[in-house]
Amino acid sequence: MATVDLEHVHKTYEGGFEAVRDFSLAIKEREFIVLVGPSGCGKSTTLRMIAGLEEISSGKISIGGKVMNKVAPKDRDIAMVFQSYALYPHMTVFENMAFALKLRKLPRATIADKVRRAADVLGIVDELGKRPRQLSGGQRQRVALGRAIVREPRCFLFDEPLSNLDAKLRVEMRAEIKRLHLALGSTTVYVTHDQEEAITLGDRVVVMNRGVVQQCASALDIYHHPANRFVAGFLGTPPMNFFEGRLVEEGGRLWFDEGTGRLPVPARATAALREHATTRPGVVLGVRPEALAPASTARFAAAGSQLPMQLPMQLPMKVWLVQPLGATMDLYLQTERHARVIAHVEATADRAAPAVGDTVPIAVDMERAHFFAPGDDGIALA
Repeated sequence: MATVDLEHVHKTYEGGFEAVRDFSLAIKEREFIVLVGPSGCGKSTTLRMIAGLEEISSGKISIGGKVMNKVAPKDRDIAMVFQSYALYPHMTVFENMAFALKLRKLPRATIADKVRRAADVLGIVDELGKRPRQLSGGQRQRVALGRAIVREPRCFLFDEPLSNLDAKLRVEMRAEIKRLHLALGSTTVYVTHDQEEAITLGDRVVVMNRGVVQQCASALDIYHHPANRFVAGFLGTPPMNFFEGRLVEEGGRLWFDEGTGRLPVPARATAALREHATTRPGVVLGVRPEALAPASTARFAAAGSQLPMQLPMQLPMKVWLVQPLGATMDLYLQTERHARVIAHVEATADRAAPAVGDTVPIAVDMERAHFFAPGDDGIALA
């Protein structure tokens, strides 16, 4: 396996459209990196530049310490798995998996051994004599994976490989890909728009938007410490709630004023936000759905909070939808100023859900609150 290094890589198309801007990343041997972001953010273009399928406009790409800018794709010793599987319909599974090895003119016995070992790992030994049309979507994806595995490349590249599968099969194949990565010890770069895939697969996750890296860290670090509002809103299901408001100081304490109520700023954030408030009181409060709950059932308000118990930590909200999810449920709420707020709460048989149309006090776990500068890409302040 090999390291992969991208240094100040840019991709600009004719007409001046900049698909990727100043992308720098050092990928370690055996690391699983996931590039994630909305459609058109530049993640697939970045992957294709690593593969050599797209020329870079400027910068440097190295694999195993060797600069690859002018090296042809076939000479980069990488294997790529596409969304479309790209299997030859007239060939059997065995022939599809063996094709690249035959091009290398390896001995037949060696080819057969490599193919059968890969098929055994993927659980498709019984399918080797079949053609792609006789296989399910999951089996076809396993064949595509097997074709990459037999080559024993220095780096695996995945371009949204699970997008064509149904939800249940995506979960199964996700686990399969992670298991293979651990078994093979491969250096892997994986592109997806699915944040759940990113969180579950990546050793590190690279969040991109409009061709720019927004944050690169472990999935948990990004989830708990997003660098800006875009990252906070993109990673997490349901997404983070945002409340636009202003900071006010009263009684020696800093408060977030949502317009329909005030919430106390926790001590950990007070110093940074007081400095911000001196020049610009406008701020955005970010709260994960699991950090909201009806005040009558909230468990977090009294547990682990550094805020005095007498301080109000709730806002009145109207329920406009209740979405049962089995052991949990999502409450869709609104305040007079914010039309869409989601609380992800526990559902129990002995506890009635709030009724649609009710206005209820919603507790906010301010110890888990985030604060951002105004704007869609506002940086994290605390």
